[in-house]
Amino acid sequence: MTSLSNYSNLTQRLITAFFGAAVIISCILYGPWTYFAIFFFICLVTLREFYALAGLDGMVVQKTFGTISGLVIFSLSFLIEFNKISYRYYFLIFPLVSCVYMIKLYKKFERKPFTNIAYTFLGVFYVAVPFALLNIATFENHQYDYQIIFGCLFILWASDSGAYFAGTLFGKRKLFERISPKKSWEGFFGGAILAMLFAYGLPYFFSSIGHEPTIRSWQWMVVGGLIVVGGTYGDLIESLLKRSIEIKDSGTALPGHGGFLDRFDGLLISAPFIVAFLEIF
Repeated sequence: MTSLSNYSNLTQRLITAFFGAAVIISCILYGPWTYFAIFFFICLVTLREFYALAGLDGMVVQKTFGTISGLVIFSLSFLIEFNKISYRYYFLIFPLVSCVYMIKLYKKFERKPFTNIAYTFLGVFYVAVPFALLNIATFENHQYDYQIIFGCLFILWASDSGAYFAGTLFGKRKLFERISPKKSWEGFFGGAILAMLFAYGLPYFFSSIGHEPTIRSWQWMVVGGLIVVGGTYGDLIESLLKRSIEIKDSGTALPGHGGFLDRFDGLLISAPFIVAFLEIF
């Protein structure tokens, strides 16, 4: 079998995107437990990538404890929103994450233990909490509804794809050269246009397949705007992290895309804004 590394970067991106999207969308459409399984896996791998990056920067983070804490938070959110356990179980999060301080007492010869504790917490809040928040948007009155997560992913992928091709073909004016020299305003607007077209069309798509749209058209347009802006900032924030460590990609798990953190960085920043908007309005 021919290795993906033998193909151009664009071909690698397209192949990886096709198969990756097929697996994720299939899991979302099949039901709540397959949705849980695929995002549990994505959360796990993304957390591991983040802590690996922190280690490259000289931090002595508690990788195992941080990863377990993040996965517990994600799982509790899912089970509570799915009405499998009481909301009171949310209170388990606080004693759980507080254990990080006690564990550090038994770690000898660390020069900056509280800096390392901060990085452990950062992994949980940067990666696991946004994924956990998505569970709130995915369940309406404790009933699984794939429309929000389905739509958000397609808008995000449309934004990324539009930005990539518009930036490659027309990119001249730098968007944020200090952090990411390759990103351009042309790419940003190309991604924004394609993303907003998807956002506009989602209610009609759901209606065409016999499903009453979960949220109204204007709400989808706002969500699209949040994903465009939040996704761009998410990409820049992750670029800032990688630049501080002097690496190109967060990992190599996704040929043509880098790692899972590279692929889902936009969702991590936009998710809190999306959930807050939908819950309030």
